[in-house]
Amino acid sequence: MLVLATTVTALALSAIGLVAYDLHAYQQQWTRSLDLQAEILARASAPALAFNDPQTAQKDLSIIRVREAVLVAAIYTDDGRLFASYVRPGQTADGIPEHPQADGFRITGDQIAVFHRVVESGEPLGTIYIRATYLPWSRLGDYLTILGVVMVASLVLAALILGWLQRGITAPILEVAGVARRVMGQRDYSVRARKTTNDEIGELVDAFNGMLAEVERRTEALHDADRRKDEFLATLAHELRNPLAPIRNAVQILRTPGSPPDMSQRALEMMERQLRQMVRLVDDLLDVSRITTGRLGVQRTPFDVREAVAGAVEMTRPFIASRSHAFEVEVDPQPLMVDGDSTRLAQVIGNLLNNAAKYTEPGGRISLTVAREDRDAVIRVADNGVGIAPESLAGIFDMFVQVGQSPGRVQTGLGVGLTLVRQLVELHGGTVTARSDGLGKGSEFAVRLPLAGEGASRPDREARGDEPPVPRRRVLVADDNVDFAASLCAVLEAQGHDVRAVHDGVDALAAMQAFLPEFAFLDLGMPKLHGYELARRLRRDPRTAGCFIVALTGWGREDDRHRAKEAGFDTHLVKPVDPARIEEILRGESPPVPPRPKVFAPR
Repeated sequence: MLVLATTVTALALSAIGLVAYDLHAYQQQWTRSLDLQAEILARASAPALAFNDPQTAQKDLSIIRVREAVLVAAIYTDDGRLFASYVRPGQTADGIPEHPQADGFRITGDQIAVFHRVVESGEPLGTIYIRATYLPWSRLGDYLTILGVVMVASLVLAALILGWLQRGITAPILEVAGVARRVMGQRDYSVRARKTTNDEIGELVDAFNGMLAEVERRTEALHDADRRKDEFLATLAHELRNPLAPIRNAVQILRTPGSPPDMSQRALEMMERQLRQMVRLVDDLLDVSRITTGRLGVQRTPFDVREAVAGAVEMTRPFIASRSHAFEVEVDPQPLMVDGDSTRLAQVIGNLLNNAAKYTEPGGRISLTVAREDRDAVIRVADNGVGIAPESLAGIFDMFVQVGQSPGRVQTGLGVGLTLVRQLVELHGGTVTARSDGLGKGSEFAVRLPLAGEGASRPDREARGDEPPVPRRRVLVADDNVDFAASLCAVLEAQGHDVRAVHDGVDALAAMQAFLPEFAFLDLGMPKLHGYELARRLRRDPRTAGCFIVALTGWGREDDRHRAKEAGFDTHLVKPVDPARIEEILRGESPPVPPRPKVFAPR
């Protein structure tokens, strides 16, 4: 409608301009024609006027009858007297003016009149008057008919062009808009716009359909991630309840008067096993956070792969034995030096062995082989367990994916072990692949790591014999969890240390200044004064600046470790901490008494 209205307006303005021009041209044509006729009569009648010969003038004037449009004509003398006249038959002489007027043209209604002076040799002799019929309307009607035909033809042509544009441009865009409304209304991202051309509009339709396809893929990915998240939370709740139940039973056994010593010992061992299981679950959760934020890292040093394998086997052998599996280990006798993190690689192998034990029915077979292949160290973990369906192999290393999960299967885990395996192996510059012949036919995981250069060697490690007892230390424990502080103090006092316990930051500051401990284990989230600010104040005080300060906390993110280091902590431990780690810290030499040169300003 907009284009048609514009076209009609342009045609109408053009028609008006052409009509105005034609009327002006028609008038100019008549005036020039009458002026020429008057000039001819003036030259012919000049002698008659000069010799006062009205008869000759009348004859000359009668020649004008050949112009059918001329109605009347007259010749006036120089003094304004009518000298001769002509009246076309059917006309009256009443229309002849009594006296001539100034030179020029007069249009009255449908008639046009002209006055023209007769001059001979510079001497005025008289005036010629001619009045004729002036009918521009008939010509205008013909002209408008022609313009009307042209306008109609133009509009028809414009309508045809607009129809083509409608089909080629507007209709596809409207269809895209309609599809967009359907998608927004029905949330159905499988709808696609129909492509009708291969031009720019076709490219627009392709881009729109491509965008819908991408949105559909991302929506499906979000739905899948949401489903996995729900499964993860349900599994997490299940896995956390499992160790809590035996711990509670063990506590009840220990509280029962007269419990046999062997039963109490088994209860303690059970509590320790279940506590390790809960620590592993919490570590998995921390690894999930590190993976999703891209902060998972390794500390790279040259080490022998066989050491990491030995640590992983030692860590997982009890679980494998509890499932009555036949476990075969075959390790290359030659050193396999790689540049990476021995602890993290042991975690990788341990996760693969744990998965093999979990997803293999009791009495199955598990094999671990470590060998050199070209310039790589290759670690293979194979089993004859439940296997992996071909369609599941591609996503086996994705977060929260659990293959073979069923309500009857125990110890399913959180679904992050294989994701962690892939991330850690890639951080070592290696690759990990999974292979299975199908469900019920077992599986094999292969880790391939690049070997270090010829010059790489293990760091020197001092041989450790029987270690001497830990010297008696002055130790301060500050934690708002009263039970944790009391239990840690009991352990340290049993080892012969002089221990003080406080439960907020202000009391910890006062105790530090009064007790002057050699070691301080501080929680970070204490009331009144948090651990970061407490550490900064201790470093600024010459009396406490030499104390070895340990952050013993439940906050274990990389940011927390970095903040603790900036605040002045010497090391950072995450609860629950291995008592052997605390003993290792206390076994070190006493820190120097003078204050440290680095001063940490309060934030």
